[in-house]
Amino acid sequence: MQSRSKVLFLVEVAIFAALAFVLDFFSIKAWAQGGSISLQMVPIFLMAFRWGWKGGLTTGLVAGLLQLITFPYIIHVVQGFLDYPAAFTLVGLAAVTAGSARKAAKANNRMRLAGVLFIGTLIGSVGRFAAHFIGGMVFFGSAAAPGQSVWAYSLIYNGSYLLPSFIASIAVIIILVFAQPKLILPK
Repeated sequence: MQSRSKVLFLVEVAIFAALAFVLDFFSIKAWAQGGSISLQMVPIFLMAFRWGWKGGLTTGLVAGLLQLITFPYIIHVVQGFLDYPAAFTLVGLAAVTAGSARKAAKANNRMRLAGVLFIGTLIGSVGRFAAHFIGGMVFFGSAAAPGQSVWAYSLIYNGSYLLPSFIASIAVIIILVFAQPKLILPK
């Protein structure tokens, strides 16, 4: 990677991670213990589609670390790792479809582009969900209602805010990328 390209990459990681952090301020808090419906994953997804693995994973990690050092809800160090750096880094898994997304954008194939963006966004959202789901089962299972299994509790709790966040994120991503395909085409 040329030095100019490296600088551009680092600047974009910083800007998009900061944007993810700011977007969390405009969220709907679903639960007092954490979890909100927001668009904070959108910048991470865009970096994953734009720069591939290094862009998505790095931006997710930085966004997760920003969350960790500012407004954490931590009861155990492993839970803190799962809910912040791991969960947001896993959003970057959307990069699995980055090459296909860029090809569809260059070819102006909107149907293929929408499908690829949907699949990538779903994969990244499921990655984040998996980290929260495991943390919820292991560390918050005691909050389950009497007779409710810990996996059902964690599924309902985390799904209640991550599913709407996924739906809102994919809608915004498709609108943004259709309006400006260059958003996912690095310089």
